[in-house]
Amino acid sequence: MTLFVDMDEVLADTYGAHIALYNREFGESLSLDSCKGSEVWQMVPEDRQASIRKHAYTDGFFLDLAPIRDSKDVLKELAAKYEVYIASAAMEFPNSLREKSEWLDMHFPYIHWKNRILCGDKGILKGDILIDDRSYNLQQFDGRSILFTSPHNVNSNGFERADTWLEVAQKLL
Repeated sequence: MTLFVDMDEVLADTYGAHIALYNREFGESLSLDSCKGSEVWQMVPEDRQASIRKHAYTDGFFLDLAPIRDSKDVLKELAAKYEVYIASAAMEFPNSLREKSEWLDMHFPYIHWKNRILCGDKGILKGDILIDDRSYNLQQFDGRSILFTSPHNVNSNGFERADTWLEVAQKLL
């Protein structure tokens, strides 16, 4: 069976990185809990929203992300059972293509470069299972769709959900 796994907010903690960078830049104490149900940029004053939107264009942003808890171990087990592909929309931000590939080399070296799909539109994916944090990616997928919980999607409904990688393991291993 073919399993596609998204990167941002599924394997890599981009949401937490946005909050940390914002807090460092503005001396604030924005938290994950205070942002639940929204994008980070929506939870800050309008005159500071552009700062958050610039993070993804900054050298090193995608390279410095922390892996989501338990993702390394569970994905390694999944790779032994499924044909695993990392499928990430990496074309929007100039640095992300190179940095995401390097990040995967560092944190998930067992995912061969041939099993990395760094694309623009995930509508091209044809397989059995997709794990993603964005419902719009899951809506266009023909197989089993698993919404991986991120602060921005806590109010989204209509998809099978996994809150943690340990829950992914329970569902798929």
